[in-house]
Amino acid sequence: MKRFTISPPMAALLLAIVLFLLSGLLPNSYGSDVNIAIAQATNILRLAVFLGVIAAGQTLVVISGFEGIDLSAGSVVTLTAIVTYVYVNGADEKVFVALLLSLAVGALIGFMNGIGITFLKISPFVMTLGMSGVVTGIVIILNHGNVSGKVAPIMTRVIARPISADIPIPGAIVIWIIFGILMWLLLERTSYGKYLFAIGVNRVTAKLSGVNVTGMNLLTYALAGALAGFGGFLLVGNTGVVLISLGQPYLFPSIAAVAVGGTLLSGGKGSYWGSMAGAILLTLMTSLLTTMQMPEAVRRMVLGATLLLLISIYGRQRALRQ
Repeated sequence: MKRFTISPPMAALLLAIVLFLLSGLLPNSYGSDVNIAIAQATNILRLAVFLGVIAAGQTLVVISGFEGIDLSAGSVVTLTAIVTYVYVNGADEKVFVALLLSLAVGALIGFMNGIGITFLKISPFVMTLGMSGVVTGIVIILNHGNVSGKVAPIMTRVIARPISADIPIPGAIVIWIIFGILMWLLLERTSYGKYLFAIGVNRVTAKLSGVNVTGMNLLTYALAGALAGFGGFLLVGNTGVVLISLGQPYLFPSIAAVAVGGTLLSGGKGSYWGSMAGAILLTLMTSLLTTMQMPEAVRRMVLGATLLLLISIYGRQRALRQ
């Protein structure tokens, strides 16, 4: 008899569904009205989009192994949001170029992370933390320079508003679905994805098998930076304003979403579907705790305890593979 098992992404998604259904029992929450429940569920998904997109880059670097992590993601989100805000300045015709610019800025920062990790042998934690400080300094300089700009109307219409009056689904959710499919294709149907999992399992074996480990490492961190840049572009399109700390609240939740979604922290195993499920679960929990008017300290304790519980259930406490 085969033992019944459930995948971590499915476990995270089922837990989110259960919490959402039980939330109807809470005072001042969703209530019993179906339309209100649907509207609230849609809002939860919309809020999870931005965390999910930022977690995409974290998914890639964690799968790559070698203690992969990107602590510069939050700063990159803020910087690219400012770049988009200033460059677009309310002009619809500049949006596409602003998107390319955000991707390029993020990719450049990620590539620099990759160079430090690959050639200078700096640990990913230290390298990306240091780069976060550099980027934050750039952001502060830009803000002291009286950043002025405006998001384009088309950005608000496509990202923040519903598709149409008949389809009350925010465009951000549709973008996330398409983005999730593209991430699945990248990880499961391309040579890059196969090589990424290979170097995550064992870099020595992958190198002996003909995989360009150095090139893969540089490309992975560049992609992670570009995806963080894309997250900054989407975030400013949704909020319509830029703040000096716009991206920082998404940094550690993006790492937590990857872990909750079942990606092995030692590398070599994981999926973006899991990160999407983790983003939904964390966003829902944050929303529920806020609705219950829990203090910030209590919210952090509950989220941290949930993360530890799920990681222990997934068996993360095994020894790191070589």
